[in-house]
Amino acid sequence: MTQAEPINIVEKIPQAEPIRMRTLALLRWFAIAGQLTAVITASSMGMEFPMFPALLLIAIAGGMNLWLFLQAPARNSPNSVVFQLLFDVAQISALLGLTGGMANPFALLVLAPVTIAATALNARHTFSLGVATVALITLSALMAIPVYYPDGSAIEPDPLLNIGHWLALVIGVFFFSGYAHRVTVELSATSNALFATQMALAREQRLQHLGGVVAAAAHEMGTPLATIKLITSELIDELDNRPELADDLTNLRDSADRCAHILRSMGRAGKDDLLLHSAPLRTILEDAVGPHADRGPSLDIHATNINIRRDPAVIHALRNLIQNAVDFANKHVVIEATHDDHVLSVSIRDDGPGYPPSLLARIGDPFLTSRRTGAQREGYEGMGLGLFIAKTLLERSGAHLHFSNGGPGAVVNVEWPLDRLRIDERAALGENPHLQS
Repeated sequence: MTQAEPINIVEKIPQAEPIRMRTLALLRWFAIAGQLTAVITASSMGMEFPMFPALLLIAIAGGMNLWLFLQAPARNSPNSVVFQLLFDVAQISALLGLTGGMANPFALLVLAPVTIAATALNARHTFSLGVATVALITLSALMAIPVYYPDGSAIEPDPLLNIGHWLALVIGVFFFSGYAHRVTVELSATSNALFATQMALAREQRLQHLGGVVAAAAHEMGTPLATIKLITSELIDELDNRPELADDLTNLRDSADRCAHILRSMGRAGKDDLLLHSAPLRTILEDAVGPHADRGPSLDIHATNINIRRDPAVIHALRNLIQNAVDFANKHVVIEATHDDHVLSVSIRDDGPGYPPSLLARIGDPFLTSRRTGAQREGYEGMGLGLFIAKTLLERSGAHLHFSNGGPGAVVNVEWPLDRLRIDERAALGENPHLQS
């Protein structure tokens, strides 16, 4: 991304519904099937408990599912998801209260709704559902109806064991929900960062393709414009006795000259011409440096003489690394490129504060603050994605990155196997795209 056109990732990333209602209904059908199986099995073994109220609760859950299926499909909202999951917690808690409370071995299933909430909803909704779950678990434990063996004796665990079971469920509510929510947030951050990377690369490729079209247009239109200019010049010479026509032809010739000048200027910006699929390494680095050349620090480029493949993804990634160096440099940024028979290396060094040692191992993670806090240079775009995008694109190109301090500020070393970027200059170029004349 260049400074002139930042991308608002929050607005660009499509926001999906938290969880589809059909998925909630399907999970509830599995729960209903399990509850029916447990009730029927316990009854067949001669266990005594309020069977009719238990079956009624299961039927209410089934009725809720049927109602959901009869509703017209609509986009799910967080509030509707919270309502459905709260219904499930209440139904399971009531069922536990009718079947022994904390003595019921299936009591842990009450953790399922809040765990689902942690993966699909924000922290506020998850916390609210967790508190409600703890309250309902406590209520079902205090008001539990004992289950009786076939001989009439009640299943009554030791009170301390009951308290232990209750405490385990309460801890489970917050542990599982917190753990699931943290993992989901990190996965979401990575997904959003990958989306930003794809957007950045797609934008760079569109710009490169547009440059190729411009170069092709400049090349293809040069001949007809030259023909127009030649014919108008000859007509001007032949119409000396018709000054009114000669003036119009002179304007036409001048307009043709102006078009040719504009196309020549645009053609110089056409960077995806097939003739430029390869370029000197220094030219590639100058292209990456371009948007940041006038932002304050001096940028020194030292590069060996070698032609490499002109990859928009590599250029964009190097541009992000250079932007990060410029953002935090005091006065100087040095870009140095060397190669031998097997490896091409590019190092980017600045004289800024460097990377915090505690974060060196995590640099390249999405949304990670990469430098010490403080004032950044004007034009700084601190989205926490620059290094992630650069690292992702460069690793896809076959590079290995190493971040360190000692330049005297930050140092980034990028190394490729030379065969990944070296281009066969003897291969046929192919044809440039032709424009319809």
